Amino acid sequence: MNQFAVFAILLIVVVSAFILPPLWLGLRSTSKADRKEANLAIFRDQLAELTREKSEGSLAEADFEQARHELQRRLLEEVEPAATDVAAPATHGPSRKTAIAILILLPILGLLGYGMLGNPKALDPTQAAAPQQMTPEKINEMVASLAEKLKANPDNMPGWLMLARSYKSMGRYDEAVQAFAKAEKAISDDPDQLASYAEAIAMANGKGINSKALQLIERALKVDPQHAHSMFLAGAAAMEAGDNKKGLSYWEPLLSQVEPGSEIDQMLRSGIEKMKAGK
Repeated sequence: MNQFAVFAILLIVVVSAFILPPLWLGLRSTSKADRKEANLAIFRDQLAELTREKSEGSLAEADFEQARHELQRRLLEEVEPAATDVAAPATHGPSRKTAIAILILLPILGLLGYGMLGNPKALDPTQAAAPQQMTPEKINEMVASLAEKLKANPDNMPGWLMLARSYKSMGRYDEAVQAFAKAEKAISDDPDQLASYAEAIAMANGKGINSKALQLIERALKVDPQHAHSMFLAGAAAMEAGDNKKGLSYWEPLLSQVEPGSEIDQMLRSGIEKMKAGK
């Protein structure tokens, strides 16, 4: 049992200790009438004690009368007249059905709330172990496993896209291009995937952005003219082709989409200066 489960059980026990006894046994409010009865009982006892002392001769008549008047005065100060009494709240009898319902529902509702807002897997002891560290070897194994599965299921388009992105992030651009080609039908008009495919082609051939990559970039910009990745690649392609005016039309507006002072911001500004200088 993990720490959360222990804490939850203790919390339920504590809450139940406060809530359930009053419901199970019933509540009785202390009313003003109860306080009056108590004060009257004290008055009677003290008066009886004074009377006994007087009869025994240990208390003189004058002293007895003075003490009796003092008792009456104190009683009048503490006990309000009956006409000013406010009705006491109704006494509540036991509500054992409610107590049982709370006892059953409290842990159930707690688990349901945790299931919606927390991490239910944390309650499973089998999930308590720390996740394995993602090493390059482990990543290679996972990518290789995915590639093997896709050989047996070549129509799995999302799988090919995942494999293509994995190869690209690992710098295996030739394999990334092949995987993107397998999933080209699934890419459709997704500007993110189109730009990523175009970049993989450019990195694979080592000769910049060729016609295939440029076609993919143009498709992406038709879908989203402000797509940042595609605007960057389009500006780079124009710069490579010596069309500085076209390159500036992509990179200058792109500056508003990048973080000022970041590496990409500095690279864009450097390229813009070169294109303006006609270099």
